[in-house]
Order: sequence, then C-alpha cells, then structure tokens
Amino acid sequence: MEQVFAKANEKMEKCIISMERDFSAIRAGRANPAVLDRILVDYYGTPTPIVQMAQVSVPEARVLAIQPWDASSLKEIEKAINASDIGINPTNDGKMLRLVFPQLTEERRKELVKDISKRGEEAKVAVRNVRRDSMDALKKLKKDNEITEDDLKNGEKKLQDITDKFIKQASDITSKKETEILSM
Repeated sequence: MEQVFAKANEKMEKCIISMERDFSAIRAGRANPAVLDRILVDYYGTPTPIVQMAQVSVPEARVLAIQPWDASSLKEIEKAINASDIGINPTNDGKMLRLVFPQLTEERRKELVKDISKRGEEAKVAVRNVRRDSMDALKKLKKDNEITEDDLKNGEKKLQDITDKFIKQASDITSKKETEILSM
C-alpha cells in the first residue's frame, strides 16, 4: 500500500515540475533564456538545443544575446528561432543574435494569464488522474484481499491528502505566475 502512495507522490510531483517548466518558457516581457529551451536547431543533421551550441546571456532586462561557439551555425540558429512559436525575430550582426523582447500590451498580458490559468488547470487534472489511478490500485489490493476495508478507507483519505497538497501547490504556482505577468 505504501508503494501506491510513493508512486502517486512521484507522479504528482512530475505533473508540478512539468507545469513549472511550461511556465518558465512563457515569454513575459523580460528576457528569459528558458524561452529557448524547446527550440532545436538542425546542427549537422542532429536536432540540438540552442544552449548546447551557443552562449546565451541577458545583457539587458529585455534583451537576450545568443553567441554561437561555431560561427557557421549562426544562420541555422536564426532559422530555428524564426520557425519557433516565441514570436520574436532575432537581429543578426554576423557574430551573434539578439532577441529584443517587446513590452507586453495589456491585451497580451490578459492572453498570457488565460494561457497560464489553462495550463494550471491541466496540471490539476493530471494530478487528479494520478489520484484516480492510485485509487484503482488501492481497490485492486482490497479486491485481492491484500488489505482490509479499513485500510482502504484510510488509504483513500491519505491519497486525498496527498492530492490536495499538490492541487494547492499547482494553484499557488499558477497565481504567482499570473501576478508576475500582470505586474510588469
């Protein structure tokens, strides 16, 4: 029974980590190297993350500088950024790329908050799905006479407590990110 709780805890933790990773990639008006995490560049036939090909720095609050270690890959990195969904066109000075993050409009902020809220809800649903699967595992243990009816009731309560903890964590992270977006 304890391994059901441990497995549920681990899976719920992964849901939260995934949500945080999604949130870090949301462009919020200030330069954040995490927006490049999902962009892969075709580097000699191999999809390669930008951070493995270049030094990424934040020289100013709204500017991201990308300086490739191999100057011949500059065009490929630029092409990959243009093809991505971050919505910023890089400026190329021949040695490095600069991404200038525009100031967010009120309308764009509201869109981002809606997106954050939606992703937060998706994380909560994922946590609840883990709870459902774990409840099924507990019921199977009861059906196989490995645990008693009381153990099942206590297990369901403990599982609900674990779920509540992660749902609250997801809500807190979501509201913090929404506040961050709206207060810029």
